Amino acid sequence: MTAVPLPALHATHAGIWLSAGDGAAREAQRGEAIARAAETPHILLNAPLVGQRLGYPDLSGLDLLELFAFIHPARFAVPTVAGLSRALGLTPPAAESDAATHLRAIAERLLDGLTDPDWPEREGAWTANATLHRIGWGWAPLVAARLARPEAGERMLFSRLPLWEEAAERPPPRTISVTAADAETRLAVLTGAGSEPREGQRAMAAAAAGLFAPRRAEGTPNLLLAEAGTGIGKTLAYLAPASLWAAEAGGTVWISTFTKALQRQLDAEGARLFADKDERTRKIAIRKGRENYLCLLNLEDAMQGAFAGRAAILAHLVGRWAAYTRDGDMVGGDLPGWLPSLFRRAGAAALTDRRGECVYAGCPHYRRCFIERSERAGRAADLVIANHALVMINAARGREGGTPYIVFDEGHHLFDAADSTFAVAFGGQEAIEMRRWIVGPESRARGRRRGLAARLMDVASYDDEGALALDAAVEAARSFPSDGWLQRLAEGDPFGPVEALLAEVRGTVYARAKAQDAGYGLETELAEPDGALVAKAAGALEALEALQKPLAALARRLEAVLEAAPDWLDAQARARVEGAIHGLTWRRETLAAWIALLGRIGGTADPEFVDWLAIERAEGREYDVAIHRRWLDPTRPLAAAVLAPAHGVLFTSATLRGGGGDWPVAERRTGTVHLPAPARLFEADSPFDYARCAEVLVVTDLKPGDLAALAGAYGRLIEAAGGGTLGLFTAIQRLKAVHARIADRLARAGLPLIAQHVDPMDAGTLVDIFRDDPRTSLLGTDALRDGVDVPGESLRLVVMERVPWPRPTVLHAARRMANGGSAYDDRVVQARLAQAFGRLIRRNGDRGQFVILSAAMPSRLLAAFPPQVPVHRVPLDLAIARVAAASARAPAALPATTAPA
Repeated sequence: MTAVPLPALHATHAGIWLSAGDGAAREAQRGEAIARAAETPHILLNAPLVGQRLGYPDLSGLDLLELFAFIHPARFAVPTVAGLSRALGLTPPAAESDAATHLRAIAERLLDGLTDPDWPEREGAWTANATLHRIGWGWAPLVAARLARPEAGERMLFSRLPLWEEAAERPPPRTISVTAADAETRLAVLTGAGSEPREGQRAMAAAAAGLFAPRRAEGTPNLLLAEAGTGIGKTLAYLAPASLWAAEAGGTVWISTFTKALQRQLDAEGARLFADKDERTRKIAIRKGRENYLCLLNLEDAMQGAFAGRAAILAHLVGRWAAYTRDGDMVGGDLPGWLPSLFRRAGAAALTDRRGECVYAGCPHYRRCFIERSERAGRAADLVIANHALVMINAARGREGGTPYIVFDEGHHLFDAADSTFAVAFGGQEAIEMRRWIVGPESRARGRRRGLAARLMDVASYDDEGALALDAAVEAARSFPSDGWLQRLAEGDPFGPVEALLAEVRGTVYARAKAQDAGYGLETELAEPDGALVAKAAGALEALEALQKPLAALARRLEAVLEAAPDWLDAQARARVEGAIHGLTWRRETLAAWIALLGRIGGTADPEFVDWLAIERAEGREYDVAIHRRWLDPTRPLAAAVLAPAHGVLFTSATLRGGGGDWPVAERRTGTVHLPAPARLFEADSPFDYARCAEVLVVTDLKPGDLAALAGAYGRLIEAAGGGTLGLFTAIQRLKAVHARIADRLARAGLPLIAQHVDPMDAGTLVDIFRDDPRTSLLGTDALRDGVDVPGESLRLVVMERVPWPRPTVLHAARRMANGGSAYDDRVVQARLAQAFGRLIRRNGDRGQFVILSAAMPSRLLAAFPPQVPVHRVPLDLAIARVAAASARAPAALPATTAPA
């Protein structure tokens, strides 16, 4: 390997090490490390994380992860020394003290790859590096020294991306049925001849077959609720009849998930369905919301100067990835989740279409657009893997031509997904985005954002009525909040009727809400509004209606222009008009929801909804003021908009009944109770011998509220387990406090500790690191309680810091009152406990313990766990002894040395 004579810096909770250019490594103090890094660029791995460990957030250097992303875009690697080593075929270092020297070996291996004639990601690298050199990327000179200039000029990125092709609309699916026998035969093919037979899986495939039959009447879909315990193999159980129906009927089955982890798992199962890669690409499509995908027009602007500094470097690295990505998915796809965090998220969100500014066919990259390609792939696919939110939005808005058959995996999340999808929020952040979309930029901010008038300027110049409506819309939008609105509210000087309403909302919340010193958001129910609030709502309502009318007139005029097709309407103008109509439809729907919300203030309360006022705060700082509306039972609109139009719907989960619940709970939580025909019910218990492979320990002697004792308990339990611990918290502040007290101590013992809301990485990356090293432990909150699949020795202990009672919000209080009071709370807690316990035993051979650090754990809630699981109420010392004993029984599974994190 070519020597890289550069110093390296490695910092963890266990210590700090410096390696000089000659290869020698030594331990250093924080001050020296910061000084050395400031003087000379050092090789680092994950600069934001190293900077956090040093207490120096502005640390910069030669980050190996950036180099890896440049050389191997769209390739997965765990962002640790050990993970990157394995990705490059290197042996990981044996100890943390060797890692600093090893960083240089990783750099050498990466840079040597630039001279490999078989390097598959060569195209575009020379041009990209030349640009990165000009904008100051630290690695660029080292890359340039090894990267030969191509003999011929390289094609531009946007010309290298494939074009999607238009295709004829797919004919309606044929009317067929799938028999139970056919589903079982198909399942046997998918599982393979040598696989172990699973009776529960076979029975579920047979039950799911009945879903794919002609429905009996309009609005009466075939319904199946299937609770399949972990280890049943429910994925292949429903894929067998679903793929059979799709192939024979020529239709599409939508499979809806809640977590990215399950989407990736379903995608991987596609190899069983279609061995040929090209056929698999045609037959299986992954769909997500538009905001997940890279917007090529935004990327072009960013690469041509709209971004500056570190954000510009990120844009060009994303440009490298764009040429090699499978589908352009920036959130959970093949873009490394750690890449945006290296740039402290600077610019990443601006590379997607989060504000609905897409111009559709008016975009010069429309034929190469990742979003459009994804939508077209979904129309022709046999199986579409999507998420709950997208399925609901498409159904509610009549998109995709209907979804006759839907499988809702992770069905226990359906209630929460519907709750978010059918919610209405009218606040400062939403209002200012509406203003910006219509008015456009009102400052010197860089970027391609343009207002509606700018996007339709040439069209309006040819159409007087449209021009008048456009001018009226822009004028009406100027009464909405603008930059600085939060400060004006705090100073008591609001501008315009909407800000005046928000100021009144803010005052009402501060007057009525409790716990004002908690540092978190504040809220109060929208009840008994005083005269000032009613009057301000009326004024804001007039402002909304004043905007709604010209937008409706403009939409009608644009549709008339398309129908008349005047001579000046060339292809480019038509594309802009169509894009504007799409955007106007979305905004008009939003305005209608806001008008309905404000129109109820001061009137008779609607028992179907829960309304409240809120001040959104983060760490004590206000960032929004809003009025919220949620359905008391969000499965009502779910049933009407999504379930009733379908022909067949399957709901499945390991905890569909909420853990210890009953079938009526599942029927209410999925919305099937609102349909005329009852759902069929299926149940298959997990095949695991929980009595032998798991136990629950309830610690009885930990004093509530004692942070020092809580941290000590976590530290001792993790030490007893030898790592492999998932710690779950109900409050971020307690998580941070515990992490700060034990991270250094554990690291010095060779037990790395990573934490959500502490380490500057997304949850998916943290789970990747956790999964990769059996001695690493992970602390997290709700996001890690479900959807985390870590089989084997990497997860052998789950610790919950307290009973996960629901937070006492206005919304929860209303639903509690309507659903049985304390019994409703119990169902929520049992569901959370069941989901958390489900992280522990994922495959045959897994063993683990579940510890609850709360003597206040009611016995009635223990029904959340499988009935075979032994439950012991023990003091902390005995719990630690039992964890240590369990760890000692399986020592061979742990590595002899610790790979640095």
